[in-house]
Amino acid sequence: MNRIFIKELKMNSKMLLIWSLAVGGIGFACLLLYSSMEGEIRGMADAFSNMGMFSDAFGMSTLSIATIKGYFATEVGTVHGLGGSMFAALIAVGMLSKEEEHHTGEFLYSLPVSRRSIVLAKAICILAMIVLFSLICTGLYALGFVILGEELPVKEFTSYMAFQLVMNIEIAGICFALSSVFSKTMTGASLGLALIFYLYDLLGRVIPDLKKYLFIGPFSYANASDIFSGADLSVKALCFGGCITVICLVFAFIHYDRRDLAA
Repeated sequence: MNRIFIKELKMNSKMLLIWSLAVGGIGFACLLLYSSMEGEIRGMADAFSNMGMFSDAFGMSTLSIATIKGYFATEVGTVHGLGGSMFAALIAVGMLSKEEEHHTGEFLYSLPVSRRSIVLAKAICILAMIVLFSLICTGLYALGFVILGEELPVKEFTSYMAFQLVMNIEIAGICFALSSVFSKTMTGASLGLALIFYLYDLLGRVIPDLKKYLFIGPFSYANASDIFSGADLSVKALCFGGCITVICLVFAFIHYDRRDLAA
């Protein structure tokens, strides 16, 4: 099982590095732009906070983009939230299905290792990559604060990155379950799913009838504007997300162990 984990980690190391540096690098660049745009942002802050549904959707009604906290939450938070969710979905959705799609399962399943051990090794690999992705991005964002000479809001920043990690694990769990069902990698479906979750969170913040169902989406407990404005954590959303993650992982183990695999 350890060899399978190491092999998967090596095979996906390039994608991990590219996505981490791309998402973290864009967020880092956005932070560095703050100092050069600070004057203009202050002039636009009031206008952005009074744009009705648009302000509510992106958190600009509760946070001022003229402050470093508000700027990070609305700008970098959007980049990291979308980029991280798409990365988690992408690595998870092909982890099991690629064995059938590329016909590598003929060798893998001839080894003296149970299917459940293989699934466990691949699940741990996904978790490790999501954690590494989060650590790299965290380091780049923290470096951005240091270069700007701004004080890092440690409590809010740490909470945001932690909940984003949990959110990405939930999305990865859902896509991992999909990977156990299909014999081809559903790349488009996984990326579309991440975007749908993000869109659902935006709509849920501006449509009154959807607000009470906002907890269904994983972005509900990992929203940057909520965390940086000090809003109460949605325990209901966090518990719901945890249950979904566990159900999807259990389903992946049981279904993949029982299904007939194509040669």
